[in-house]
Amino acid sequence: MVVISYWLLFFLDCFMKPERIVSAKVIDDRTLIIKFTNLEIKKYDISKLLDNPMFPTLRNPGFFRNFTIEPGGYALVWNEEIDISEYEL
Repeated sequence: MVVISYWLLFFLDCFMKPERIVSAKVIDDRTLIIKFTNLEIKKYDISKLLDNPMFPTLRNPGFFRNFTIEPGGYALVWNEEIDISEYEL
């Protein structure tokens, strides 16, 4: 039987999970600036996603600019089929 200490679980819970999204804005037709709960700010280019058959709609600038942040900050969401989770950003 493997015993996992409380401190190990605490460490994994506090330090290993991705930070949540606080805000995000589009800066051009392919790029987002995302701010996380730890105050980190990242620039994310979606160009690499556009070859994936799941994401071609993001090529449309109007569609790309129309996203929301999932409650709790777990993802950027465009519709029921297209989202990008916080750990991918």
